[in-house]
Amino acid sequence: MKKLHYLVRISKDRDSDWGASVPDLPGCVATGKTLDTALRRIQGAIEIHLQGMREDRIKPPQPQHHAVTPKRSSRQVDFYATVEVAA
Repeated sequence: MKKLHYLVRISKDRDSDWGASVPDLPGCVATGKTLDTALRRIQGAIEIHLQGMREDRIKPPQPQHHAVTPKRSSRQVDFYATVEVAA
């Protein structure tokens, strides 16, 4: 089975939970008390997002973002990871 690798932005402010979003899938977000929870939830959110697009007969976008240029952020933690999902 073909796999897709989506870039995920991970962020955390001092007084917040971990947050995850997918630049290639606007509106696809997840949070968690731990980094592992946020990553697990964003993987599920991506799968549900893609499934919904298919059900609506919208072709899911192929991952376009493979790397980023780091920029300064006001967040305490701000980095990127990739998440693998079934195509």
